[in-house]
Amino acid sequence: MGFILLRRLGEMLFVMAGISVLVFLIFFVTPGADPAARIAGRNASPEVLAAVRHDFGFDQPIWVQYLLLMKRLFITGDLTSFVNRGQKVIPSILEALPITFSLLLGAAVLWVVVSILIGVTAAMMRGTWVDKTLMVLGLIGVSMPVFWVGEVANLITQSRYHDTWLFSWVPALGYVPLTQDPWGWFKALVVPWITLAILYIGLYGRVLRASLVEAYQEDFIRTARAKGLSERRILIRHALRTSLVTFVSLFGLDFGALVGGGTLLVEYVFGLQGVGFLTFNAFGNLDLPMIMAAVMYASVFVVGANAVVDILYATLDPRVRTSRA
Repeated sequence: MGFILLRRLGEMLFVMAGISVLVFLIFFVTPGADPAARIAGRNASPEVLAAVRHDFGFDQPIWVQYLLLMKRLFITGDLTSFVNRGQKVIPSILEALPITFSLLLGAAVLWVVVSILIGVTAAMMRGTWVDKTLMVLGLIGVSMPVFWVGEVANLITQSRYHDTWLFSWVPALGYVPLTQDPWGWFKALVVPWITLAILYIGLYGRVLRASLVEAYQEDFIRTARAKGLSERRILIRHALRTSLVTFVSLFGLDFGALVGGGTLLVEYVFGLQGVGFLTFNAFGNLDLPMIMAAVMYASVFVVGANAVVDILYATLDPRVRTSRA
C-alpha cells in the first residue's frame, strides 16, 4: 500500500507539471494571446505596452515567464487579476471554494445513499415491477438537464408555491455561510442539493444494479452460497463490495470534475458564487490569471480524485494490491 501511495503521488506531481505547462502555453504563448495588450487596454501606445510587458515580466524568456507565474501562483500567492486590478486570484478562489464544497458534499451524500438503495433494491428484485419502475425513474433522472430541473425547482419553490406552507421555508436565492447560520445554510442549499443529485442518482443506481446482477453470476457467489452464508452476508461482504469498484470509479471522476467547476449550471441557476461561477466570469472577461488558477485548481482535484480511486481499488479488491506490488 505504501508503494502505491508513493507512486501515485509521483504521478500526480508529474501530471500537474504537464498540465501547468500546457495551460501556460495555451493562454500566454499562442499567437494572438498578448496579455500585455489585454492589461494596457484598447488603443494603448507602444510605450505603455512596453512598460506593461516590463512590469509583468512579459519581456522575459518564455521559461522565465512560466517560472515567475508558477512562483506567484503557488509560492507567494500574490498573482492578481488582469481585469480587476488589485484582486488577488488565490483569495478569490479560496473564498468561492466553501460554496462549491457545500453544494457538492450535500449533493454527493444524497446521491450516493439513494443510488445505493435503488441499485441494491432493483438487483434484489430483478425482473419485478419494482425493478422496472426504479430503472424507469432512473432513466428519467438521467435524461433531465440540470439547468432545467433547477429552473423548474425555482419556479415551484420561489414563485408559484412559495407562499404555501409547503415551500414558505425556502429562502431567497443565494448562499448563507455555515459558520454564520447552520440552519439557514441548510435551507439555502437543500433544493440545489436535490437538483444536482437527481442526475447522479439515476446514473449510479442503474450502474450499481447492473454490476450487482453481473456479480451474482460469478463463481464466488455460488461458492459462498454453498458454504451456507446468509443472503445478507453474501450481498454485503461479496456482491456489493465487488460491485462498488465501478461505483467508486465513477464517483471519483465525477466528484473531481464537479469540484473543479462542474457545478456551474447549478451555481448559476441558484445564485451561488462558487468556483464554477468564478471560472465562467473569468472566461467571459479573458482574465488569464484567474483562468490559469481555476484550471490548475480544477486539475488538482481531478488528479487527486483519480489517485484516491486507485487507493480505494486496492482496499476493495485485494487483487489490485497483489498485481501492483
